[in-house]
Amino acid sequence: MTVTAAARTGAARWPAVRPWLGVAVRLGLAAVWLVAGGTKVGDLAASGRAVNAYQVMPYDVATVIGAALPFVELALGVLLLVGLATRLTAGVSAALLVVFVAGIVSAWARGLAIDCGCFGSGGQLAAGQSPSYLPEILRDLGFLALAGFLLSWPRTPVSMDGWLAGAPMEDEDE
Repeated sequence: MTVTAAARTGAARWPAVRPWLGVAVRLGLAAVWLVAGGTKVGDLAASGRAVNAYQVMPYDVATVIGAALPFVELALGVLLLVGLATRLTAGVSAALLVVFVAGIVSAWARGLAIDCGCFGSGGQLAAGQSPSYLPEILRDLGFLALAGFLLSWPRTPVSMDGWLAGAPMEDEDE
């Protein structure tokens, strides 16, 4: 098989693979949001303290944002799980992930020693503990790539979006 024939074969498979890859991406990102929100929703005060640890806004504002954040994350997770408003949800996810990455980079640049609080209670680290900013940034950039995939190809099988549109996916030019 020549290089061009191999490229054509791979290009021919993409339309068949892409929707199912989209399902995996959608469910994977849904799981991220559901776990992130679920681990924080039981202790909203701790979530507020984690946001406050970044030292980028007044305490009262940080605690309100910290208390609201788990519910936003859970809502994003549920919407992705059922595949409803997928492109919009992926856009909000991407924006939130950019804010998270910027916050972690900011904390790192300012020499703060905090736990990001991404999957549970965060905040100031105990004496002698070191933050793990680079892995957190790389992880969130990976999640951002998932959101970007869904921004480009939001329609997936077994989704409310597809059911509501009522059109077969093959008819789409996304």
